[in-house]
Amino acid sequence: MTPVALHTVFELLAYSVGFQTYLWQRRHRVDGSVGDRDMMAVVAVGAIVGAALGAKMSYWLDDPLTAFADFPNWRHLLEGKSIIGALIGGLIGVEGVKRLWGVRQSTGDNFVLPLTVGMCIGRVGCFLGGLGDHTYGIATSLPWGVDFGDGIARHPTQLYEIVFLLLQYAWIRIRWTRFEVSGDRFRAFMVGYLAFRLLVEFIKPVFYAWPLGLTGLQWLCVAGLLYYARAIPRIVRVMVLGRRPVWEPR
Repeated sequence: MTPVALHTVFELLAYSVGFQTYLWQRRHRVDGSVGDRDMMAVVAVGAIVGAALGAKMSYWLDDPLTAFADFPNWRHLLEGKSIIGALIGGLIGVEGVKRLWGVRQSTGDNFVLPLTVGMCIGRVGCFLGGLGDHTYGIATSLPWGVDFGDGIARHPTQLYEIVFLLLQYAWIRIRWTRFEVSGDRFRAFMVGYLAFRLLVEFIKPVFYAWPLGLTGLQWLCVAGLLYYARAIPRIVRVMVLGRRPVWEPR
């Protein structure tokens, strides 16, 4: 099986297993999963549409020279995508739909486990996808460097991400009952992941540099962290210090 085919198989598997994990949570009301089917259907639509648009637009931002090559030929525009854009786009989609429908209940905590599972599976596909996937790291002399086919040992940043996601979920689970503000478990997931990606992008090839030498994906991470800026001190108190936060309006 070719690297492209392997990547596609694991990408589909990631969507399938992540969705099944979400449904399992709803059936068993795990982690306080919301039981209102109509509301969750609306939320799901917002998440799917927002994630699809965000994934594509973030690719255009991160590597515009490739994305807009031979424009207006649309083929290059549809080639790439990014999980950072999908997460931020999905967040915008969900919040937008909830506002339109007058939904005030937080639904983010229901996605922490499904996202962790799906993203880990997806990164296995990225790792097997090799150089064509553009998710590998820069050259390294570390003993665990991986040759993706060009004779250069590189940081296996896909595996770094899998390890980070698993450790992050384990720590969120340990602190689970200490989160008192609804949605803070998801906020902790997002803040941790965006901070991780902001840093790990420094050991990945730069296809197009924006101001301050940051990539488009790093600027998206900065934007996401600024969005959560008010919640970060509260999340740090729980995640790092293990303290229940001072009550804040929800």
